[in-house]
Amino acid sequence: MTSRKPSSPPPLGPDLGFAERWFAERGWTPFAFQREVWAALAAGESGLLHATTGAGKTYAVGFGALARAAARGVDLSARQAPPLGILWLTPMRALAADTTRALALPLTTLAPAWTVGLRSGDTPSAERARQDRRWPSVLVTTPESLSLMLTREHAQQELAGIHTVVVDEWHELIGNKRGVQVQLALARLQRWNPQLAVWGVSATLGNLEEAMATLLGPQRAGRLVRGRVPKALRIDTLLPTDAGRFSWGGHLGAQMRDPVVAEVEQAATSLIFTNTRSQAEIWYQLLLDARPDWAGTIALHHGSLDPSVRGWVEAGLKAGQLKAVVATSSLDLGVDFLPVERVLQIGSAKGIARLLQRAGRSGHAPGRPSRITLVPTNTMELVEAAAAREAALAGRVEARRSPEAPLDVLVQHLVTVALGGGFRPDALYDEVRGAHAYRDLPRGHFDWALAFVEHGGGSLGAYPEYHRVRPDETGLYRVPDRGIARRHRLQVGTIVSDSSLAVKWLSGGTLGHIEEGFVARLKPGDAFFFAGRALEFVRLRDMAAYVRPAPRRRGAIPVWGGGKMPLSSELADTVQDLLHAAAAAPADAPPPARLAVPELLAAAPMLATQRRVSHLPRHGALLVEHFRSREGHHLMLYPFAGRSVHIGLAHLLAWRLAQGAPNTFSLSVNDYGLELLSAEPVALERLQSGALFGAERLLEDVLASLNAGALAQRRFREIARVAGLVFTGYPGAPKSTRQLQASSSLFYEVFRKYDAGNRLLTQADEEVLAQELDIGQLAATLRRLAAAPIDWVALRAPSPFSLPLMVERLREQLSTEKLADRLARLLRDAEAQAQAGSTPTSAAPRRRRPPGRPAG
Repeated sequence: MTSRKPSSPPPLGPDLGFAERWFAERGWTPFAFQREVWAALAAGESGLLHATTGAGKTYAVGFGALARAAARGVDLSARQAPPLGILWLTPMRALAADTTRALALPLTTLAPAWTVGLRSGDTPSAERARQDRRWPSVLVTTPESLSLMLTREHAQQELAGIHTVVVDEWHELIGNKRGVQVQLALARLQRWNPQLAVWGVSATLGNLEEAMATLLGPQRAGRLVRGRVPKALRIDTLLPTDAGRFSWGGHLGAQMRDPVVAEVEQAATSLIFTNTRSQAEIWYQLLLDARPDWAGTIALHHGSLDPSVRGWVEAGLKAGQLKAVVATSSLDLGVDFLPVERVLQIGSAKGIARLLQRAGRSGHAPGRPSRITLVPTNTMELVEAAAAREAALAGRVEARRSPEAPLDVLVQHLVTVALGGGFRPDALYDEVRGAHAYRDLPRGHFDWALAFVEHGGGSLGAYPEYHRVRPDETGLYRVPDRGIARRHRLQVGTIVSDSSLAVKWLSGGTLGHIEEGFVARLKPGDAFFFAGRALEFVRLRDMAAYVRPAPRRRGAIPVWGGGKMPLSSELADTVQDLLHAAAAAPADAPPPARLAVPELLAAAPMLATQRRVSHLPRHGALLVEHFRSREGHHLMLYPFAGRSVHIGLAHLLAWRLAQGAPNTFSLSVNDYGLELLSAEPVALERLQSGALFGAERLLEDVLASLNAGALAQRRFREIARVAGLVFTGYPGAPKSTRQLQASSSLFYEVFRKYDAGNRLLTQADEEVLAQELDIGQLAATLRRLAAAPIDWVALRAPSPFSLPLMVERLREQLSTEKLADRLARLLRDAEAQAQAGSTPTSAAPRRRRPPGRPAG
C-alpha cells in the first residue's frame, strides 16, 4: 500500500468548472483541500480525506464524485438520469438522511435529472420497491444495506456500474466488524469494476496512513488529503460550587443540574451529550424537573427510540425549534445542525476523538467556532477535563485499527455472495484477500469457512439447514434453499445486541425498544421512565411491553448493555502527566501555569487531601495503598491502564496471590486503578519483589484466573449470530434472549465436545483476550509494573483515590439506602484521617518494604 503526497495535487481540469461556478454563485470560495479531492477523483484516484468537522468534507468528496462521473463521459445536464454510479456509505441512519439532503441540493441545478436515494433499515417498503425497479443515480446507504444489496440474484449487473464509493465517518467503522463488512463489500465491488474509486472521510483519526490502507486494501495506492482549515475550538468546564475532598462516580451529578440549566437558558439551541442511554433518560428528567415549562421544547434522542421519534427530534433541531436535546452517540457524528450554539458533555468523554466529534456539532460550518463544555459528575473528571483539553489541543487523537480476519464475518459473507449470483472458491479466495482484514488469510482458514457453510463443518452435517451453500454442476456455489436465503437476508450484518421488546401504548403507537431483561423484572403497575416519559407497565404480550402514562413521576430507568466506556490510553496518559506534575509541584507555592487551570484549581482540595494522607501517582512508579477495615484487607493499585486492562490485572493478581496461600478476594476496578479486598492478609512482599507482575505464563494464568469458559461462551453468542448459526426470528416474532442464549450455548457445547477444532471457538477465545481483556496491553502493563518502584502507603481509612473503587464494589452489593449508610461511615473515617494526616515525604518513590504504620 502506498500513499501519494498531498503536496502535489493533480492539475485542476476544465471539467471541474461546474463546481467552481456553483460555489461562486453562493459567494463561497473552495478550500485547497476541496479542489485537491475534486481533481484526484476526476483522475480516478482513491484516498482518505481527513479534515476538521464542519470544514466542507461532504462537498469535497460529493463534487469529486460528480467530477469522476463527468470524466467517465456522463453528461451532467442530460435529461435522463444515469444508472447508479455513486454509492455513499454512512454508519448511522440519522447521518444518512442528512447526507442525502446535502447531496441533493447541488444536483437540482447541476444535474437536474439525477436522482438521490436513501436506503437503510428505516426506509419505507414503498420506497424500497421503487428502488428495486430502478436504482437512483446516487445512493446513500449503510454497511448492512449494502451487504443486502450484494445478496440480490443479479447484484453484479445492478452494481457493476458503480464508479465511486464514499465511506463517511470511517473512524466510526474501522475498529469493528462493521468496518470488516465494508472491506469485504468493497473487494466485491472492485472485482466487478477494477477502476472503482474509493474515498474515506474522517475528522478524528490518529493513524491516517494505516486507516487509508485498511480502507483501500493491500493492492491499492491512495492519496491522503489533510484539510487544514483554521477553526477555533473552545473546550471549557462547568465547575461545581464545591467539588469536595472526596468523590465517587456520580457524586456531583445532581449538583450540576442547575448550572447546566443556566447554560442551556443562555443559548438558543443546545446539544447535551451523555455516554449511555440510561444517563440520557436521567438527565432529560433532571432538566424537566428543574424547568417544567420547557416541556415540548426540549427532547431526547438515542438509538432505542422509535425512528419516527428520532426523525421528529432531528427535524426540530434543524429548524431551530428545540431549546435543547439530550442525546447519546446517536447524534455525535457529522449531522449538520447549524442552529446548535452550545454542546455540553455530561461526564468525561473518555476519549479525545469522541470529544472532538461532539464539539464539532456546534459551529458546524466553515469559519464558525466550535465549543464544548464538560460537565463533571465526580471530582476526578475535573482532572480528566483538563487533560482532555490539553490532549485535544495538542492533537493527540486515538488510533483505530481493524479486527484481523474474523471468521464469523467471512462465513456470513460466503452465504451473501452465494446468494448474489454465486461464487467459485479460488476466485473468491483471491477477492477476499483484497480486503485488508483478510490480506494474510491462510487458504486453510478459507477452506474451513467454506466447508462450514457447505455442510456444517465437523459436527452439523446431519442437519440440512446448515448446508447453506452447494456447488452446481459447473462448480458455482449457490444457496439451494429459499428458507435459508430468507433467514440469511433477515439478519445480515454484524450489529449484535440482546433481544429487545417494543414499548407500545395501550391506545396504539410505538415509543421504541428496551432490552428484554429489564422488562422481565417489571410487574404490572410498576413505573419506569423511557423516551422521556413516566410510564406504567400494563402487560407483556407478543414480545411487546404495553404501557400507559404513569400517575406519578417516579420509577426506574432502563439499563442497556455496554454501559461503561473505558478511558483511552491517550487521555489516561495525559491524566497521569498532570498528576505527576501536581506531585512534583511544591505544596506550599502557587501552582505552575500548567496546573493553574480552572479544573485543577477546583479539584485542588481533593488532590491536596490525596497528597496529605497518601501520595499522588508519579511517572515510572506504582502507587500502592493498603489498609484494614471491618470488611477485610484492602490493597489498592493505580497502574492507570484503563478499565479493560485492570479487569484482567485484578483477576490475575488475586489468582497469583492465592497460590500457596488460599484466600478469598472481592475485586473492583475503574480507569485509574483496582482494589483487591481479601479475607486474610496478603503477602505484600510478593508485590515488593515484582514476582506477581511477571509476564511469563501470562496467557495460562489469565485463563485460569478468570471464568474464561463463561467469557468465551458469552462472546460466542455474538459470533454464532453473525455466522448465521442462531436465527433471531422473523419480523413480528423475534426470539427471546433466553431462546437465543440457549441456542448459542447448545452450539458451544456441541462444538467443544465433538468439533474441538472449530475455528469459531478459537475466535471466541481470541476475542475475549484481545477485546475484553486487551491481553497485549495487559502484557505491556505487567512489564512496566515489574520494572517500576513501588510507592507504598499504609492508610487508616480510604484515600480520595481509593474511595471510588470501594463505592464501585459496594454499588453491586447493596441497595441504594444501605449504600448511603455505608458511604456515610466511610466518609466519616476518611475525613477523620484527612484532618489528622500530615504531609508525607515528597522524595522520589522507591521500592521498599511496606511500612509498619500508616502514612502521616
